[in-house]
Amino acid sequence: MKLSTKFISFIVIIHLVAVGLSLYIFKKEPLFFIASEVFIMLSLFIAWQLYNEMIQPLNLLMTGVEAIKDRDFNVKFLKTGKYEMDRLIEIYNQMIDQLRTERTRQEEQHFFLEKLIHTSPTGILMMDFDENITAINPKAQAMLSIQADAVLHRALSSIQHPVLQALSHLKTGESRTINFNGLETYKCQKAHFMDRGFPRYFIMLEELTTEILAAEKNAYGKVIRMMAHEVNNSVGAVNSILDTTISLEQNQPDVTEALQVARDRNENLNQFMRRFADVVRLPIPHKEPLNISALVMKTASLMSSVAKRQQIRFEFNFSDDDVTIAADVSQMEQVLINVIKNAIESIENDGTIMFETTHQPLQLLIIDTGKGIQKGIEEQLFSPFFSTKRNGQGVGLTLIREILVNHGFGLSLHTEQEGKTVFRVRF
Repeated sequence: MKLSTKFISFIVIIHLVAVGLSLYIFKKEPLFFIASEVFIMLSLFIAWQLYNEMIQPLNLLMTGVEAIKDRDFNVKFLKTGKYEMDRLIEIYNQMIDQLRTERTRQEEQHFFLEKLIHTSPTGILMMDFDENITAINPKAQAMLSIQADAVLHRALSSIQHPVLQALSHLKTGESRTINFNGLETYKCQKAHFMDRGFPRYFIMLEELTTEILAAEKNAYGKVIRMMAHEVNNSVGAVNSILDTTISLEQNQPDVTEALQVARDRNENLNQFMRRFADVVRLPIPHKEPLNISALVMKTASLMSSVAKRQQIRFEFNFSDDDVTIAADVSQMEQVLINVIKNAIESIENDGTIMFETTHQPLQLLIIDTGKGIQKGIEEQLFSPFFSTKRNGQGVGLTLIREILVNHGFGLSLHTEQEGKTVFRVRF
């Protein structure tokens, strides 16, 4: 029962008793009866005034409570001139001002944090109390080549992505470096903060690929330049001597043939070193608008004769929207030639190479039905001088990597299932 109802009930009962008593003395003392009626009326008036003064603060308080419940911190009350009422209003107004200030500060901090996460050069994944992903910033989406809709409200371990699978095993406070596909390297750290008494986890991803590749290129570049210098100096001098000796008339035919073999071997050695030097001397890309579908068709036509001899078919699945990028035409053509050549060698005979473009995300996929990549060597594929071919130099994929990284494009090479190896370029 409300306090106002209790108060009114009490006043009514008291005055009904008073009226009853006044009726009892009506016959004996009429003057006292009239006086008692005047007293009862005055008492009712005073009770009504007290009721208003007592209940009005409570009504105002309830109005303020409803405003707080609705998170409306703009409701304030004016003073009435009554001490108790004004004291209550003053305290309430001070509380509302403090709440409004605190909420404004929290909202500003929240918006700042959201903006900071959104524009951060570090990939960030936020998780709820059950460690399901609640937010993923644009940098993390770009680094992992995933869309937010595909991962939100899902546990890391339930998402089929090699990096996210590795992240699902991170412990709080642990920092780890993850190498993906032998090319992309991430520094990952897991931490937590307290929210309403429970820990909420977040993971930060920092891409180290560019720094590692730059250090790696600097190291092997010095070796290649030193080797090229020594080989060129030696080959030039030796070839000069061989040319002079071959031109002598008194040479026996078998001696001349042996000298020519030696000269040809020197020339092969010179070309061998030039291939390595090309990786180091790769020029800065001269970017211009490039229709990737048109370039794929042109390069496929160039490689079609080789493919036909091995009964390999080309298939094309281009998106409805033309995929146009800013890139160096000659360098991108070199990338496609090397990728197609590797796919043909992997298939060997009778197979298919599929060229596919997508608009969201913007990427090119080259899918072959070859024997695929052996387990355990994916992490070494793009390492300089590494090759699975018997006479391979390990230059082709390194050159591809350098060109695409210099353009700022992402790349990966996976055998997703038997008979399906995918080379992916993310623009």
